[in-house]
Amino acid sequence: MRLVFAGTPQAAVPALDALLKSGHEVAAVVTRPDAPAGRGLRLGPSPVAECAAAAGVEVLKPGRPRDPDFLDRLRAIGPDCCPVTAYGALIPQAVLDIPRHGWVNLHFSVLPAWRGAAPVQHAILHGDEMTGATTFRLVRELDAGPVFGVLTEPIRPRDTAGELLARLAESGAGLLVATLDGIESGQLEARPQPADGVSLAPKVTAADARVRWDHPAIAVDRQIRACTPSPGAWTELDGARIKLGPLVAVPARAELPGPLAPGELRVLRAAVFAGTATIPVELGAVQAPGKRQMPATDWARGLRQRSAVLS
Repeated sequence: MRLVFAGTPQAAVPALDALLKSGHEVAAVVTRPDAPAGRGLRLGPSPVAECAAAAGVEVLKPGRPRDPDFLDRLRAIGPDCCPVTAYGALIPQAVLDIPRHGWVNLHFSVLPAWRGAAPVQHAILHGDEMTGATTFRLVRELDAGPVFGVLTEPIRPRDTAGELLARLAESGAGLLVATLDGIESGQLEARPQPADGVSLAPKVTAADARVRWDHPAIAVDRQIRACTPSPGAWTELDGARIKLGPLVAVPARAELPGPLAPGELRVLRAAVFAGTATIPVELGAVQAPGKRQMPATDWARGLRQRSAVLS
């Protein structure tokens, strides 16, 4: 089939790469406009735009998918189907109607669970043991279209959102190609999603990533892993924002402190602990303002006090 692929972040690159290597023709790629990135915040292309350009594929960067020039160009290309992975903008009905086989989305959850922008983060945040990926036909309602295919993936005890998303991006790419093969052959039909089990996964903001030390240790661990690498878990010490990496999986039991109040920091010889609503947790990597990320024990050497309170 003649395809126009839509996607933006690194998580969409494996899908594009798999399509470029498939028997389908990728006639063009649609991605979000160039955005500030890096320390200098210079405008730069998305990872998908860079992948497409390297492959010599036309790249379209509409400010809005309803822009008339974009609609005209998409009609001129004449795609049979538009696969999409993490594009980052709502597709209006006028655009959905252009390809004869519609738009086929690769979504990183087992629908109808975790419809929305951050399914992987919410799966970890809520302690799910399994997740997966789904291919479905885009409709106007958010992630509610009929399903073509599903795969499942266990969530490992120490998975961060970044690690889990990377695995799903690779396995999901194969699912997307298989789905398009099935659509082309006429052997695959989409089936409506179940009415039960719908849950929503809105974008996780920086405010959501502030660690809640008054929650149980297991919830603190999930929150930090769900926010790694983006938007990045954080807390405050004496008014300064401190970024936190995942907790140490097995605390240094030989130095495990007694009970600590939520947020109470305790610096020991070989470990740094913080109190929660239940048991203390051992901090892993820490990044102070203007500093590089470092082990919590190295960061703690610069503290003037041996005990303090995180907030």
